[in-house]
Amino acid sequence: MLRTTAAIAAGKLARTASRLRGGGSGGSALPGLVAERIDPAFLRSTLGGLPRGIVVISGTNGKTTTTKMVVALLRAHGLRVLTNPTGSNFTRGVISSMLAELPLTGRLDADIAVLELDEAHALKFAEVVTPTHALLLNVARDQLDRFAEIDHTARLLTRLAEQTTRGVVLNRDDSFISRIDERVRPGAEVRWFGVDPSIADRLPELQEADVRFSEADEVPDPGPSDGLLKPVDDHAFTIVFGDGHDVGPVTLRQRGLAAMINATAATSLVRLLLGAEFRHTTASQALATVTPPFGRGEVVDVDGQPLELVLVKNPAGFTVALGTYGTTPVASMIAINDNYADGQDVSWLYDVSFESLRDLGVAVTSGVRAYDMALRLRYDDVPVTAVEPDLETALDLFLAEHRDEPKRIFCTYTAMMALRRVLAQRYDLPDFGEEAKA
Repeated sequence: MLRTTAAIAAGKLARTASRLRGGGSGGSALPGLVAERIDPAFLRSTLGGLPRGIVVISGTNGKTTTTKMVVALLRAHGLRVLTNPTGSNFTRGVISSMLAELPLTGRLDADIAVLELDEAHALKFAEVVTPTHALLLNVARDQLDRFAEIDHTARLLTRLAEQTTRGVVLNRDDSFISRIDERVRPGAEVRWFGVDPSIADRLPELQEADVRFSEADEVPDPGPSDGLLKPVDDHAFTIVFGDGHDVGPVTLRQRGLAAMINATAATSLVRLLLGAEFRHTTASQALATVTPPFGRGEVVDVDGQPLELVLVKNPAGFTVALGTYGTTPVASMIAINDNYADGQDVSWLYDVSFESLRDLGVAVTSGVRAYDMALRLRYDDVPVTAVEPDLETALDLFLAEHRDEPKRIFCTYTAMMALRRVLAQRYDLPDFGEEAKA
């Protein structure tokens, strides 16, 4: 206990120092690293006694948005929820996020923990703290230098499911995820989420060819407690459950089929967590209030014009982004970094079709791989007005040249973080810590 107390004190000190150096909300990995070095069992000591358990949300795409939705649903039902700030999905990021709420006693004022974790770090987390529940979203190529190919990512998620004790929620429309059903430990309940068969033909826009079933009849049949998405339009949908207790219609603040699927996954998980306590009207109202996490379709008011930030990090995600956010003719900028958190192999850009940008072109490419991105666009005959590797300079150029019109920026993770930080300094935006508590 004394070691945990010392770790909390040192971590809080590091967190304060990080903020004073300009680290925003202090949600970087440094405070977590300090606390973990002092007490290697820090996570087990602090999370082990939560009465409602520990939920891990993982998969290639949609972790941040889905986690935010799960937290909103649980809080709307009166639960006290510990979660990690947007993007802090490594184990040390989880610790860093906890330090703001932990007293020196190490006793969290929470009923349940809902944690977004990177596929690899989810296993490192599970080696220290056993998850009670897991939500596994999907598998796609992401950060090829870290995960190699999707078979490896699928194995990581399978091992996570094997260690989860009470319940696992799986994507019935992703063949790599659905087959995990065979590996869930005995006694753990399995639930499913997916799309209604009436819109199954829209799934290819969200998936890569090697993630899909070869035959339609391979998709698992839904049970009475499994949620299926039935869209009304680009914002509104109903989640249909076999027992007749549907949720919706719900209108999200974030548009697109991917956001609706995330909401379906989140709702299916929360129904499992709450059981008889789950209230369908409360769930509908909670989902309708969830704002897009920063960088995931977040809209910033820049001098009276909307600037939309869109995170892209793999072929499936970029394709969905172009289909969802690229349908309206607005000025576009693309910022591509190749830092560790982005994935250093950017060859995946050649698996994305950029033809939808051809008519208006791209105003600026930026980031570490600004010239690589410009070259990739040239292959699709997409004109590029300027190439500027420095992100802030590129942002200034973009805003000046398109001052009086709507704008969007497609960006990889670290580029998005850097641009969002600059925008937060100039405009009235919540910082990352406030975002996590919203």
